[in-house]
Amino acid sequence: PPAPRHSPPPRHVPAGGDVTGQVPLPPGGPVGMPSAPAAPAAPDPTATTLAVLLIGPAGAGKTSVAKFWADHRRVPTAHISLDDVREWVRSGFADPQSGWNDHSEAQYRLARRTCGFAARNFLANGISCILDDAIFPDRPAVGLGGWKRHVGPGLLPVVLLPGLEVVLERNAERSGNRRLADEEVARIHGRMAGWYGSGLPIIDNSQLDVPTTARVLDDVLARAIASPPSW
Repeated sequence: PPAPRHSPPPRHVPAGGDVTGQVPLPPGGPVGMPSAPAAPAAPDPTATTLAVLLIGPAGAGKTSVAKFWADHRRVPTAHISLDDVREWVRSGFADPQSGWNDHSEAQYRLARRTCGFAARNFLANGISCILDDAIFPDRPAVGLGGWKRHVGPGLLPVVLLPGLEVVLERNAERSGNRRLADEEVARIHGRMAGWYGSGLPIIDNSQLDVPTTARVLDDVLARAIASPPSW
């Protein structure tokens, strides 16, 4: 026979309300499953400490874009120009326009190491940096590989490569030892085309002004931070 049924004793509710910790179910249906946590927002490249290497031929606009990008970030940022550091040498400056030789090669190597030391010092003190240099894909040991040794594996390289006509026009506006012969500019631009297919992000700024190029650079860096490419 079924066991006798007894009514449960009435539950005493204190004057201040229910303090048992029980959570009443909401009326009208079962409690839904908790939603999954929201995915983390993509890192903001304008507010992140970064080390960026801007690669491109003479006349690509590297220095102008690098300065503008550094000027308009929300965190302290330094612009380190290889040419500026190389020209610290006054007496005995080995100008490549006078002929490439062991002295000019040694001064380029020294300038790159000096820029790398400066970049690491800035980064160690929470200051981002952007470096610019014309390095070639067919010389990885002294080019991209050298910069990664000098600065660190977190260096983010981006190639700035407008069309040849644009590069020639911009180079013609330069003065001093930074202005190259048209034949040299065309040769450098042709070697830079080897970056296509390398895995590095490439920005064609032929039709872009400096502020727009800097915004595109931010977009490229945001993708590189969220999903670091292998190069």
